[in-house]
Amino acid sequence: MKYKYRHFNEFIYHVFLILFGVIMLYPLIWMFFSALKPNVEIFKNISLIPQTWTFENYISGWQGISGVTYGRFFANSFLIVFFAVIGNLLSCSLAAYAFSKLQFPLKNIWFMLMLGTLMLPIHVKLIPQYIMYNQFGWVNTYLPLIVPKFLATDGFFVFLMTQFMRALPKEIDEAAIMDGCNEFSMYAKIIMPLSVPTLVTTSIFTFLWTWNDFFSQMIYINDVKKFTISIALRQFVDAMGHSSWGGLFAMSTLSLVPLFLMFVIFQNYLVEGITAGSVKG
Repeated sequence: MKYKYRHFNEFIYHVFLILFGVIMLYPLIWMFFSALKPNVEIFKNISLIPQTWTFENYISGWQGISGVTYGRFFANSFLIVFFAVIGNLLSCSLAAYAFSKLQFPLKNIWFMLMLGTLMLPIHVKLIPQYIMYNQFGWVNTYLPLIVPKFLATDGFFVFLMTQFMRALPKEIDEAAIMDGCNEFSMYAKIIMPLSVPTLVTTSIFTFLWTWNDFFSQMIYINDVKKFTISIALRQFVDAMGHSSWGGLFAMSTLSLVPLFLMFVIFQNYLVEGITAGSVKG
């Protein structure tokens, strides 16, 4: 009886998880099938499966806006994401190494100030930053979106890496020093290879947040040729009511493909990096 009761509970548990997963994924599933419907059918046909299958939304949507195709928008997004990932990996890992392995004056105070930046809303610093970047001549360029990444401005990743590096055995540091390693050699040859899980985690989250960022990109970019995916998708929705919903859903579906692949390929590193940085620290 206990054996049957346990299997019945497991069955109910898995049924509940499947139903919950379907509910959570339904908006994405609806968007995917809506991209395969004609525009006139999207909001008239309540059925999930299209009555008329068409790929016209992908063809017309890929043509973009103002003569700029979505190939250009994807390339712009990948360019920003690439430099954002590289910048965060270099700057945040260096800052985390300093906080976790080095001794310097007011170390704890600086670390607390860094954590304080996590609680500072982006809207508080938006106007001063815009004025500064405008004086630099950076508005309508990618520099406001890239340069801060090379200055360790994402405190979350600094904290994540710091906690991970603190958990590494001190015996490794002592052995490296006895072998003649200086601080930079220890960082480059020992700490960084051991920190692969948290580096991958940082890369994934930086990719996701930068790819999906709409607010910052909308503030600093106004040239159509420099638009990213996030800004370009917004152009499908016309305030006057002439919206191309089919093209919007089609291009939105394509924009999710890189994010999906990132999760599928690096999901093991993602879980390991987060748990190691939080539990061991």
